[in-house]
Amino acid sequence: MAAGLGQAAPRLAYKTEGTCDGWPRLAIETEAGLCAGLVTGPASGAFADRRLRLPRTLVQLDDGVWLVADLADWTRPRGVIWRMTVQPGQPVRLEPLLTGLSLPHGLAIGPDGLVYVGEMSRIFRFDPRAADPAATVRDVITGLPDNRLHDNRHPLSQFVFAPDGALLVNVGAPSDQCLDADGARVGTDRCEQSEGEEATAGIRRYARLGPGRWDPRFTMLARGLRNSVALAVHPSGTVLQAENSYDFDDRWSPFEEVNVIEAGRHYGWPYCQDMATATPGWTGIMDCASPAHTPPVALLPPHVAPLAMTWYHGAMFPRLEGKLLMGWHGYRSTGGRLVAFAVDARGVPVTRLKASYPIYPTGSRPFGAGPAAQAQVLTPGWGRVEGRRPQGAPAGITVAADGAIWVADDKNASIIRFAVDRP
Repeated sequence: MAAGLGQAAPRLAYKTEGTCDGWPRLAIETEAGLCAGLVTGPASGAFADRRLRLPRTLVQLDDGVWLVADLADWTRPRGVIWRMTVQPGQPVRLEPLLTGLSLPHGLAIGPDGLVYVGEMSRIFRFDPRAADPAATVRDVITGLPDNRLHDNRHPLSQFVFAPDGALLVNVGAPSDQCLDADGARVGTDRCEQSEGEEATAGIRRYARLGPGRWDPRFTMLARGLRNSVALAVHPSGTVLQAENSYDFDDRWSPFEEVNVIEAGRHYGWPYCQDMATATPGWTGIMDCASPAHTPPVALLPPHVAPLAMTWYHGAMFPRLEGKLLMGWHGYRSTGGRLVAFAVDARGVPVTRLKASYPIYPTGSRPFGAGPAAQAQVLTPGWGRVEGRRPQGAPAGITVAADGAIWVADDKNASIIRFAVDRP
């Protein structure tokens, strides 16, 4: 039966040919000196039988041993933390350590050496090396909003450890623009979703009380942030956020943002977009050109959906040393890329006034007015090509001990290793 006549077309899987630093080489076009190797992913025609379903983030536990947070299902608690054992030329081994989780996304090794996981409404920690890892699970932060997908567009609990040991936790906005289904404001003079008692659309700060202990009460570090899934702390102490901005129908608006997070600041959601422009639904509420609105330090291309970023430190790519790596997860013509940015001493992307950004299938567009970050595109050809590859959907990014860049591609259920270009 032909596709479209009762039978869905098979999902496009990555095609491999040859090797990339010992791993099956993917048909992803990369910057010179770089190649992409497939660590694990579904075979062509077997997408429904995959074990990793929606891998979002990953951390290296030991040499050849990784942990992967697999969201698995947006509507049911089917999430998994996998132990992934890898060796070039050998089958990947996947062992489930924790199962039945609700939207696990955030994943990090804490200062105590234990692994911390951001689930939908809590952050917990566990010991992955224990004989029974599930028996070591302990709650760290509870009471995060129960952000069911159909009630809340941004349900994922991302977190980072601040230089003073506090936990900084993303709580996404409950909607796209703080408007109801009829386009009316949720609130009159202020958006209830960002200014109300529930304290969403911002970053919470939980103070550290002692080893493994954080205050259950929180303060709002920053407000007016639609979704801070891309959150990172530079060695200088800078807290950097990459904003997933409004989902307007306009293909070229609004721009995504890079923000330096400072205590007490309001970054504009849902009143402002770009540098100082009022959003259509909230015109007249906030003077976006005033100190009431903290503008981004850099603009990013529209709809790229940055989901992760980290500064590169590794021996494999000296030309990337210190640069900010970022994954663009978006499905539109601007997304599907792994990029790098030159940064200043604070780890903030360097901007220029005549920057441009790439679009698929070819070409580029100028940013226009406003300081924008000029991306070094490490994967200029990661758009969909029938018979060769799907469009990339990079989520988590981790720099391995050897300097290779590992990426979790959630929509394509794959783990990809970007390495120096050699067989």
